[in-house]
Amino acid sequence: MRIAIAGGHGAIALHLEKILSDQGHDAVAIIRNAEHASDVLAAGGIPVLIDLEKVDARTLALDLTGVDAVVFAAGAGPGSTAERKNTVDRDGAILLADAAEAAGIHRYVLVSSMGADDFDPASDDIFQIYLAAKSAADANVRERALDWTIIRPGGLTDEPGTGQVTLAESTGRGTIPRQDVAALVAAALLDGIAIGAQFEAISGDTSIPEALAAVRY
Repeated sequence: MRIAIAGGHGAIALHLEKILSDQGHDAVAIIRNAEHASDVLAAGGIPVLIDLEKVDARTLALDLTGVDAVVFAAGAGPGSTAERKNTVDRDGAILLADAAEAAGIHRYVLVSSMGADDFDPASDDIFQIYLAAKSAADANVRERALDWTIIRPGGLTDEPGTGQVTLAESTGRGTIPRQDVAALVAAALLDGIAIGAQFEAISGDTSIPEALAAVRY
């Protein structure tokens, strides 16, 4: 498979690129900073320089020619403004969906956030704005005729992945290594499972393939 990953220099994306390339797949990493290309190459990815905040859907669709599936793993990141929570976390995910549809790509995996629908709409707290942005992106993708999967991980850690998770509509609070989130994305893509499913993900005691196969749609 040839898989394009928005946010291609993020920690989850770099893990995903290694997993995919190790299994003989092409991981196309969409990055906006040319200085990040060396990290992508070291992970086994193929860097492509595209700024999601400056490109339109039609142009992005052309850049996705030959791609079989897309992954949205981008984020404005810690310390970013409320405006960028919307232009990246919300609008970037919607843009990627628009471009995928225009390019005839059906498979879309979206990395979201636990508690995305529990935001306070009256709050100007940056985290609440972040959750609202994620919630809006998720809702937009759910309404499309795409083969979508929405993964809402708990607190992200840099611990080594265990390959053992708990997946549910609501798991309760918990954490999960970024490496395991990447493994979830890869398994959903390569095994063609969890299509039309949205779920939270934290560390647990069920293997990733078994947990994905048991997800309710």
